[in-house]
Amino acid sequence: MSNVFIAFQHNEESRPVVDAIVADNPGAMVVHSPGLVKIDAPDRLTIRRATIEEQTGRAYDLQAIQVNLVTLSGHIDEDDDQFTLSWRH
Repeated sequence: MSNVFIAFQHNEESRPVVDAIVADNPGAMVVHSPGLVKIDAPDRLTIRRATIEEQTGRAYDLQAIQVNLVTLSGHIDEDDDQFTLSWRH
């Protein structure tokens, strides 16, 4: 099994996204560094628009994660409702 990861700038805008990722991906491990928050997950990681909306209490355009995105690793599969990183076998 290989890890996928995604990293964001560590700021108030990315906090609900990180919280949503942790809520939806129980195996995810969060590492905080100065100015950066990185989330690793075994094999697959999904970011759901609905969970971010629950965290923020307002509508959320999933494309907005790009603003604070620093880097990622894995194959991307995305639509209006979710953004998934995985390693295809």
